[in-house]
Amino acid sequence: KMAGSSTPWIGSAYLFLQSTCKTIVLPSLYESSQKKPSVFKALKLALADSTGSINGVDMLKVHCSYPHLIVQLKFCKQENCRRFLQSYREGALQESLQNHLQVSLAMTTVPLEMELKAGNEHLDDMLKDEDRCLECIYREKPDRLRDEEITELEECFKSLIVHQSINNNMAVKDCASLNSPSLPYPSQGSSLAPQITFIFQGQQFANRTLTPDDHQKFAKLVSKKWKQVGRSLQKTCRALRDPVIDNLALEYDREGLYEQAYQLLLRFIQSEGKKATIARLIAALEENGLISLAEELLGLHSNEDCS
Repeated sequence: KMAGSSTPWIGSAYLFLQSTCKTIVLPSLYESSQKKPSVFKALKLALADSTGSINGVDMLKVHCSYPHLIVQLKFCKQENCRRFLQSYREGALQESLQNHLQVSLAMTTVPLEMELKAGNEHLDDMLKDEDRCLECIYREKPDRLRDEEITELEECFKSLIVHQSINNNMAVKDCASLNSPSLPYPSQGSSLAPQITFIFQGQQFANRTLTPDDHQKFAKLVSKKWKQVGRSLQKTCRALRDPVIDNLALEYDREGLYEQAYQLLLRFIQSEGKKATIARLIAALEENGLISLAEELLGLHSNEDCS
């Protein structure tokens, strides 16, 4: 049986895309800063068409491997994965992606070849056996969090959707630069723009990105409260949204509290990049009464354990 009623259904697969037109090279288009948002938008919309929901399948990474564009997919519900497989098998996904690429890239046609893999299994060879495909995808757990670049593209895409809903009759331009400081984060506002300094216990401290030393101290000293700190960080970190924290508790139960806490902060750091700052972690520690650990991270005292 693939999953019990209390266990979330999570699986992973790789979608290989190649244009059959020699003048259209998908990896080159994706590596272009001008074209990348357009290609991502087409992928996002086509995947939404295939599952019936904009959040039905998650893109974790888009990898350029000439002549292929390889998309790592993550499914969090079996029904979404089943709908995706049906759309893929019937050719609806291929047709949808071709159409969206044609519109987004302003081309006459973008003919595609597609291949679907889960681990070492070529799912194209077993598409008629849907349950077997589901089993293969379920066995392949995602080995990474979403790339920071994908997160930025997601936010860019959301911004476009918001602007389209407001200005239905106006042409919407794609984001010209993903690294622009004005890139909107509509779900989180501007509060995540890292401040230069922050105040803790009446003192001013320089804000900085978390270090390996911070990471190890947190994992060693946070003890049983790691999940509570994770819930606090979750408020402004998409990578820690449910059911990630509970999954970490189950996955690293045998390794103990240190490894659970270490993996929690690792996901925060990997997903937030330069925005994974000491100020955000200190705020989460304060919220959960872990003042001694906060002081330890800020160098206010030495070698005192935190309860």
